[in-house]
This record gives sequence, C-alpha cells and structure tokens, in this order.
Amino acid sequence: MNETNRKIIWKLITQTGDRLKNKLPESRYHPKGRNPYAHILSLIKSKFGCSYKDIKDEKIKILKKFIKYVEDRTL
Repeated sequence: MNETNRKIIWKLITQTGDRLKNKLPESRYHPKGRNPYAHILSLIKSKFGCSYKDIKDEKIKILKKFIKYVEDRTL
C-alpha cells in the first residue's frame, strides 16, 4: 500500500477504534478492558492474511468496507 493510502486507512482505523471504545464485549482474557484498535487490526489480519499496510492499493475499497462492517457489527 502506498503511503497516502496507508495514512487514510490508519486514520479510519483510529476513528473507528475511538467509536468502539467501551463497546466491545467483556472478555475474561482482558480484565482491564479490550483494545478496540487491536481488535480492528486483528480482524483485518485474519480476513486479509496480512497487516493493513501490506494490502494492495487495489483492495483499499474492500478494506474500507470491511472496517465499516466491523464497526456496524459491534455497535
């Protein structure tokens, strides 16, 4: 992914993570609360098989839709 797209996606991840704060279900593995940013990043990695930085520029629309899906599914 080029630098411009990487910055756009990171901003989207942080904005989405901000909206998900204190909205993720509790987990016994995270007694102090869950990290919404790590949650989004781990779902991206499991869906696409790589870090968001390694996703091809051609798939940026799909990635944006997936991040929106993660937010909608959680809220």
